[in-house]
Amino acid sequence: MMVIVLVAVAGAEDVSPPAAPVPAVAAHGEIRSLTFGGAVLRAHVADTPDERSHGLMGVTALAADEGMVFVYPRARELTFWMKDTPLPLSIAYIGAEGRVIHVADMQPFDTQLIPSGGAALYAVETRQGWFREHAVEVGAQVLGLPGATPR
Repeated sequence: MMVIVLVAVAGAEDVSPPAAPVPAVAAHGEIRSLTFGGAVLRAHVADTPDERSHGLMGVTALAADEGMVFVYPRARELTFWMKDTPLPLSIAYIGAEGRVIHVADMQPFDTQLIPSGGAALYAVETRQGWFREHAVEVGAQVLGLPGATPR
């Protein structure tokens, strides 16, 4: 009787609901409101080595004004890539004084390195086009950034 039940279950069609998108909030607790001119982005804080290395990998959906801010212990040349990241994203590198030093678009799963082009203390990733839609350019002041992390 047990064998028959297992065979019936194994042959049954899977009717479970599709997997829900993995939101950034699932992996990161602290959220900061970053202000770029008049636009506000809700950014999940990645300020530990593990959080920074994982970033938005595996995240399949972001809200319209959602992203992630990567915080480093000191300003330096940074590079990012999109390995294991299924969403098209835009990135803004930000110097220690809180000004944008470089903005770029990044494609899903691309392993090309995107350099900051200067000493950056922060990197902010959000859905592709967000910075362009809000007229965020090099030199823009960003308010609400967390302090540098000692880690």
